[in-house]
Amino acid sequence: MDKVADAAATALPHGLIQRPDGVYLDASLQGPVFVAAINQIFSAGAFLAGLDYAVFTKALFNVGPPLPPGRPGEALIRIADAISTFDLQRRALYRAVKMDKEIAEYVFEPLFLDAVELPDGTLIPERPVKLDFDEFVADMWTKGIRFGIDVKSVKAGIAASRGDRSTVARRLEPGKSIDAHVVEVSQDLHRSDAPREKADGRVDLNSFQNRFPQIRQGMRLLKKVPGEPGAPGLEMAGTALLPQPPSDLDFRRWVGDGTVIENTPDGEFLVAAQDGFLDVDAKSGKIAVRDKIVSREGVSGRTTGNLALAGAFEEFGDVQELRAVDGSDITIRGNVFGNINSTGGTIVLGANLVGGSAYNVKGDIKVKGVASGSTLRTRDGEIRIAGRAESCVIVGTRVIIEEASNCEILADEVKIGMAEGCAVAARRIDIESAGPRKQSEMLVLVQVPDMGPINGEIADLAAKIDALEQLRQQFRDEAEQITSIPQVRGYMTLTAQMRKGELTLTPEQAPQLKKMAAAVEPQLKTVGHLLQKMKAAESQQMVRRAQIEELRKQKLASNGLAGCKIQMVAGETLVRSMPLKEGAPAASQMAPKDGKALLRGPHVGYESLFSDSLGSLDWTYSVEPE
Repeated sequence: MDKVADAAATALPHGLIQRPDGVYLDASLQGPVFVAAINQIFSAGAFLAGLDYAVFTKALFNVGPPLPPGRPGEALIRIADAISTFDLQRRALYRAVKMDKEIAEYVFEPLFLDAVELPDGTLIPERPVKLDFDEFVADMWTKGIRFGIDVKSVKAGIAASRGDRSTVARRLEPGKSIDAHVVEVSQDLHRSDAPREKADGRVDLNSFQNRFPQIRQGMRLLKKVPGEPGAPGLEMAGTALLPQPPSDLDFRRWVGDGTVIENTPDGEFLVAAQDGFLDVDAKSGKIAVRDKIVSREGVSGRTTGNLALAGAFEEFGDVQELRAVDGSDITIRGNVFGNINSTGGTIVLGANLVGGSAYNVKGDIKVKGVASGSTLRTRDGEIRIAGRAESCVIVGTRVIIEEASNCEILADEVKIGMAEGCAVAARRIDIESAGPRKQSEMLVLVQVPDMGPINGEIADLAAKIDALEQLRQQFRDEAEQITSIPQVRGYMTLTAQMRKGELTLTPEQAPQLKKMAAAVEPQLKTVGHLLQKMKAAESQQMVRRAQIEELRKQKLASNGLAGCKIQMVAGETLVRSMPLKEGAPAASQMAPKDGKALLRGPHVGYESLFSDSLGSLDWTYSVEPE
C-alpha cells in the first residue's frame, strides 16, 4: 500500500473498514454515511481498486439487485479489494466529461505516456496506456457524477482501440405515479336484455346484450384504488429526483340507486345495498342494483339467446342446438347440443355433449358424460372425458379418455383406456387396448423430431471437410514439388544447418549465400503461401468438425422426447412415426379440420413402428450415436 493509500487507510472515515481481504462498509449504517466516507477517500487522492460497482451503488443509494450475503456473524458489505493511490500522472489522463440533465458523455481516445529519461540515462519512449475503470469511478465522483455509471459502456470505451464518444452515466428516472382509479371487484357488472348489436351495426336477434348471475346484498362491485406515487429517481450527483404526484378522483360519481360507498380497513368499495341485478347507465356511469331475477331455464332462443359473458358462468339447464355460450370458467349442468367457447379457466360439462362443440383458449375441458359427434379443442390445457367419446374431433395439450370410438385425436400427450377405429397423433401415447372398429382402422402417429435438416447439415459439412482435405493435399504436393528442386533444397538445407549451429559461414562465403537466397526467393515465397493455405484449410476443417459434433449432440438430446405404449392390441393396428417438420405446427396446435386431414390423409415418409393384429408395443424415440 502506497503513502497516500496508507494515510487514507490509517484515518479511515466512519463506516469504512480496510482489511487484508478487502474494503468493507459497516452494514449497520445508512447510505448517507457511506456517501460521506467514500467522498473523503476519493477527495484524499485515493481510489477503490477491484471495485464491485453494483454492490457499491446498492450500498450507497439503495439501487440495484440485493446485496450478496456476508459472512456469518459479520454485518459487513465488501465493496472493493483495496484502497490505492490515484497517481497524479494517471489522473491527468482523465478528460472532462460532458453532462446534461439526463446523461453524461465522455470521449474515449488513444492515450500515451510521455517519454521518460531514467537517472542512468536510459530513455523510455512514449508508450500507449489504458484508462482503468476503478480510477474512472473515482475521477467521475470528483467531477460530480456519483451515481449511474454504465459499467459496460465505460469498460467497452476503455478497451476500444479507436476513440469514440460514449454515454458513461445516466440518471435514474422516477417511476410513473399511478393515479387513483376504479377497478371492478365483481365480474358481473353489465346486464342488458336488448338484442346485441354487431360490429357492422346490424342487430343480432338471437343474442341479448348480456345475462349475469344475481347480485347479493353487500357484494362488493367496485373498489377505489388510491393513487400511488412512483418510486423516486436519482440524479447523477446522487440527489433524489421526486416523481409527479398522483391525481385523485371523486368516487361518488359511480353511486346509483341500490348502491352505497363503504369504507373498510381493506379500502373504499361500492357495494350492493340490496339483492338484485346490475343496471349500468352508460351515459353517467352510475351503477344501480334493481329487479331481483333468477333463471334456471337453460340457454335457448326463448330464454336467453346466445350468451356473451365477461366472466364465469354456470347453467343448470340444457344448451339448445345452435345456441352459443361465450365466456370463461363455464359450467353446464345439463346436456349441451350447442357451442361452448371459453377464453380461459375450465369448461365443465356435467352431462353429455352431443353434436356441439367445446373450445377453450387457455384451460381444461371436462366432460362427465358422453361426447358424440362433437368437436373439443383447447390450445393450452387438458381434455378429460370420463364417459365415452364417439365420432369426435379432439385437439388439446393433454387428452384423457376412458373409451374412444372412431375419433380423431391430436395432442401432445394422449391416454386412452380403450380405443377403437381411432386416428391418434401425439408425442406421447398410452393406450390400454387398441383395435379397429367396423370399416375404421386403428391408426397411431407418434410425433417425433425431424432429423432431416440436421442430417442434411451434417452431410454438407462432411462434404466440405472432404473438399478442404483435397485442397490441403493439393497445396502440400505443390510445396513438396518446389522444395524438391535441387537449388531450393540445397539452400534450405544450408540455412537449417546454420540455424542449428552446425555450420558457420566465413565472410567470403556470405555473398554467395545472398546470391543463393536471391535465386530461390520466388520459390520460397510460393512455398510460404502454400503452407499458409494448408493451415487455413486445416483450421476450416476443425471448425466444421466442431459444428458436426454440436449437431450430433442436438440429435442425442432428443432421445426420450417421444414414445408410444399399447398394452394390448385387439385387431389390426398401425403405428407410425411422424416427423415434425421445421415450421410446421405440433399436433396439439393444429386446427381440427387440418388435423383431420393429416390423420386420414397420405403418410409419405413416415416410418412404420408396428403393424399387427395382436401383441403389444412399448417404444421410445432414440437416436443412435454416430
